[in-house]
Amino acid sequence: MDLQLLAALVLGIATIIVIVLRTRLDAFVALLIASLVTGFVAGAPATDILDSITAGFGSTLGSIGIVIGLGVGLGKILEVSGAANALARAFVRAFGKGREPWAMGTTGAVVSIPVFCDSGYVIMNPLARSIARVKRAGYVTLALALGCGMTLTHHLVPPTPGPLGVAGILDAELGALVLAGLTFAIALLPVVVGYARWIGPKLESEVSDEVREAVYGPGAARTATVTAGSAPGSAGAPADLAKTDEEPADDLAPEHDPAAALGTPPPGEKPHRMSPGLAVLPLLVPLLLIVANTVATAIDQDRQGAVGSDDYEPSALPKALAFIGSPVVALLIGIVLAVYVLLPRWTTRSQVGGWLSEAAASAGLIILITGAGGALGQVLRDTGVGDELAEAISSWNLPGVLVPFLIATLVRVAQGSGTVAMITAASVTAPLVDGLGISALLAALACCAGSMVFSYFNDSYFWVVTRFTGLDGIAAIRGWSGITTAVWLGSLPLLLIASTFL
Repeated sequence: MDLQLLAALVLGIATIIVIVLRTRLDAFVALLIASLVTGFVAGAPATDILDSITAGFGSTLGSIGIVIGLGVGLGKILEVSGAANALARAFVRAFGKGREPWAMGTTGAVVSIPVFCDSGYVIMNPLARSIARVKRAGYVTLALALGCGMTLTHHLVPPTPGPLGVAGILDAELGALVLAGLTFAIALLPVVVGYARWIGPKLESEVSDEVREAVYGPGAARTATVTAGSAPGSAGAPADLAKTDEEPADDLAPEHDPAAALGTPPPGEKPHRMSPGLAVLPLLVPLLLIVANTVATAIDQDRQGAVGSDDYEPSALPKALAFIGSPVVALLIGIVLAVYVLLPRWTTRSQVGGWLSEAAASAGLIILITGAGGALGQVLRDTGVGDELAEAISSWNLPGVLVPFLIATLVRVAQGSGTVAMITAASVTAPLVDGLGISALLAALACCAGSMVFSYFNDSYFWVVTRFTGLDGIAAIRGWSGITTAVWLGSLPLLLIASTFL
């Protein structure tokens, strides 16, 4: 490989890591500076580098920017309406007594599809505490299962912003990525529950006194350690928690009440109540429309014998589904459903506008980072770095799918953000897809899966989970860093299996 082009790639990635870790600048600025560094080191003229940056930024956001904004807005309405909490309680009832870790993991996976996992965890954690209080044990197990269930879909399933950005950069079919990401998440959920059940009881004694008392009640911090194996009425558990057959208490503090933002109903209006059936509609309908579009097009192409053909002309039904099942229209339908089905009649226009503005603010940086990732990818293409790297890698005895997986892994460990890791990996991989002999869909899955590895001190979500769980130091690493690494390892054989038919 041309050493100059190799140096351009290495210095570009190193620039991202150093800026994110050692300066006051954020990932958006880091990716743009890395694009300039890569272009200059590769020997491209300054004007050509700027043209590549603007072209890559614009083309990426043209395909995915609207979708990220709509997805985040939908998640905000699910949060403030109490729909996310209603879904969580429905899962707890559905799984039944003794299977609470499965309920928590599944709840986390579903809620985190549209809701950022940081805020989603804050919303759902009181339910985990409520269940642990009634059972008198097992809080760490429930908290870890909830948090890592959220990690799965946050990293693997659109319309979470990271996977959406990866799909846009790699030009992967969105409906296919939804199906594949959901398949991976379902396959990895037993890893989440198994690790949480194994490590949870070992760490229960490590929970801080403050959190232990908040979970198990006054006096719990001064009693013997509460363990997952404590029996009703046994020593080591608060005496007022002897009942174990109750429903999880509805004890959300006002500051953690997901529907507190709705306010008090005016005179004559009934209090707001959310049913699970209504709660799931704004999330389920867009996903079904996107998947139906993908499936109908694939079946129609196969029927016409036009798979992969540029001359394919869709039939009437696939053409209609191509419109309503496009991500933009599907998520527009979802957000309209959320506003008019989930929110009570007394909700004002200004309230809804305020919530959507908050969502837009949180989505803004993600959109900019995604666009900057597209800019870096375009620079890699136009300077020839991508072609050179693909030629070099093709001579290695390494499965092509491992390249984006390992790039995402290294960037995640170095700088902490899963979103930045997967978008950086997608940007570097985009020019390599053909040379690696893998599909855009498989490359997208590899970028997303590789970014799940070893969440620790440089990841903001690490602090959210460990502080709410009451773990610190080595206990936090054994619990949270361990469980995220377990699902990362579990995704590797899934990727190798997927590479045989995707």
